[in-house]
Amino acid sequence: MNEIEAIRKTKEGDRDAFEYLYRSYCSKVYQFTRLYIHSVNDAEEIVQEVFLKVWEAHHLLDETKSFSGFLFIITRNIIFNLSRKSFNESFYKLTMLETLEDSYNIEEELEASDLHKYINNLLETLPERQQEIFKLSRNHQLTYKEIAAQLNISEKIVEHNISNTLKFLKKNLQLYTLFIV
Repeated sequence: MNEIEAIRKTKEGDRDAFEYLYRSYCSKVYQFTRLYIHSVNDAEEIVQEVFLKVWEAHHLLDETKSFSGFLFIITRNIIFNLSRKSFNESFYKLTMLETLEDSYNIEEELEASDLHKYINNLLETLPERQQEIFKLSRNHQLTYKEIAAQLNISEKIVEHNISNTLKFLKKNLQLYTLFIV
């Protein structure tokens, strides 16, 4: 089943087609949510709420329009409503998104600061020692040799940790870009 067929069938109330869309997009919605919501439980609840709203409005789906854009708008609105009480800079950006009309360009909306926050959130999920090694390399521009000497470990360990961190970031940034493309 392809996406257009799944959207068409979901519009007609087909639960299997809806499940296909859910499986195809739930991780993208989750990754986007995690840009603004730091609690894993809250992010998972938001994903469930997003797809509940999609199901409730399944008769409004239009296979000629961007399904990922539709999901983005629902997700953004849920996050905005949830976070309205705890206003901060990130959610100020979301209020700016509220003024957009039907057409939008997500690449213009998600600025470099959002990407930086996303990368920092990803790095925070790594073991402390791996984070420390990576930050010494990238933030302090230390060489592998200098890091090894400072932390009293071998250069191979430094190289291995940085390599693993870069692979981890690359994999997760690919997921991020899949949602915004």
